[in-house]
Amino acid sequence: MRNKIIIVTGDPNSINSEIIYKVWKRLKNSIKKNIYFISNFSLLNSQFKKLNYSIKAIDIKNIAESTNHEKLKVINIDLKFKKPFNVSNFYASKFVKESLNCAHDLCLDKTVKGMINCPINKKLININSNKNLGITEYLAKKCNVKNNSEAMLISNKRLIVTPITTHIDIKDVSKKINKKIIINKIKTINTWFYNKFRKKPNFGVLGLNPHNSELKKNSEEKKIILPAIKKLRKDGFNIKGPLIADTTFISDFKNYDVIIGMYHDQVLTPFKTLFKFDAINMTLGLKYLRVSPDHGVAKDIIGKNRANEMSLQNCINFIYNSKNEIR
Repeated sequence: MRNKIIIVTGDPNSINSEIIYKVWKRLKNSIKKNIYFISNFSLLNSQFKKLNYSIKAIDIKNIAESTNHEKLKVINIDLKFKKPFNVSNFYASKFVKESLNCAHDLCLDKTVKGMINCPINKKLININSNKNLGITEYLAKKCNVKNNSEAMLISNKRLIVTPITTHIDIKDVSKKINKKIIINKIKTINTWFYNKFRKKPNFGVLGLNPHNSELKKNSEEKKIILPAIKKLRKDGFNIKGPLIADTTFISDFKNYDVIIGMYHDQVLTPFKTLFKFDAINMTLGLKYLRVSPDHGVAKDIIGKNRANEMSLQNCINFIYNSKNEIR
């Protein structure tokens, strides 16, 4: 039975230990017993101590151990840290990558329902690399995802948004979108949505350019986005577009289950403006269910007791309440 939840504590220079503590205090014991944290045991305890948090944690070797234990269970990433915060980028990067690799391996176990990674500064994934990967791309590569069919969703009970391109510079967006990628990602989302809600979603697809470039002959809308929409519509998808990006989120977004944008900020900025922390970040197309809080590391408020734990709570609730077949 898939009932275990893996939580990666993420970036050590962050508010993660604060949101973990706030959520852990109010979780039911029936949920706590199925949660396993990937972290450095000494580091996490020193962070709790620095923040004056009283919390009981135990160091375990694997997820087959202490399955009924209600204490915070930590699978240790064996590194040495001198300070609870202000960890060097070199050690933070090593810690984050080893944590994600460990979580990936554990999530292939048939008893694991899914994983949550707490916020991570993306540059830690890309140290000593010319690549520009986010967690979505990092895990997709480890899962050997083909044809760019993985999809990053920002989701709550009222709306889902997805960017076709994720963590790339604006100047590169037009080079990275094509008909096949748009179709593959929308098909991935459609399959997941139908399996979860037992109905076909209504998709709205945004154009790339201001006013959809008036659908000029050589525009991305005319050459790429519209042909993808027509093909999906022909295949029976409920889909409209290209929609005008600068007005869709005024009120028209309510007509859609999923809004597809061409780049990260095109959909995430209006979504976060509307819903604040009431959302989770989800990756579809992996070999397991992966979600994360929909916010960053917030280094500027470490130790100030101002972090909002709602998104992490939503992540735990989402995985805990998901059906086992949703992967």
